[in-house]
Amino acid sequence: MTSLFRAAMGADFDKLHPQLQRRFDVGLDTGTACVGRGTMSEIRRGPWWTVPFLQIGRLRNILIPDVGTDVPFTIANYPYRDPHGRETVTFVREYRMGGRQRRFDATMVAGRGGIVDYLGTHQHLAVDLDVRAESDGSLVLRSGAQRFHEGPLSFRFPMIFSGSATLRERYDESDGRFHVDLRVENTRLGFLFGYRGSFTCEWIPASDSPESYKPRRHERRL
Repeated sequence: MTSLFRAAMGADFDKLHPQLQRRFDVGLDTGTACVGRGTMSEIRRGPWWTVPFLQIGRLRNILIPDVGTDVPFTIANYPYRDPHGRETVTFVREYRMGGRQRRFDATMVAGRGGIVDYLGTHQHLAVDLDVRAESDGSLVLRSGAQRFHEGPLSFRFPMIFSGSATLRERYDESDGRFHVDLRVENTRLGFLFGYRGSFTCEWIPASDSPESYKPRRHERRL
């Protein structure tokens, strides 16, 4: 079985820096998880009127309303098979800000010709991802169409009420660290949320994820 990102990116995966290939090759077949620890040099948000939007996201670990500099964080990428039989990889980011613990939860599966990213603690929001390698070996991830699923409800989520994300990740051989930059923007409101930082990684043998990183509910619909 090919790892999630390798399958989605095809030959493009081999264009990534070798350390990024190692990082995004976590999966049940490779039997590895990747845990990163580092510092967000900056966590920022849009103007004050974007705060209610971010507070709503905070309730389900989708976005956070806080801002800060030099914020310690971890990112946990564990593979596991979900109750619907799909290989899943966690992307759980945890921050420690002023004594408060914040989380940004995501779980990724294969689907719709690429990767589908379920956001939050209950997988209410399913987001199509476009993932590509840049000429310098970095990875660029862009979010696309979004769908909301809850009980009998299932509909394409209007982008006017959501945000589009662009994430860039690269490996710098000069400092031996991964560097990440995220921007979330809304078509009407503009910039909503973002961060930039760097981290080192530890690879761990794994065939399952700790329960604390799994969502409270698994959604079958893509």
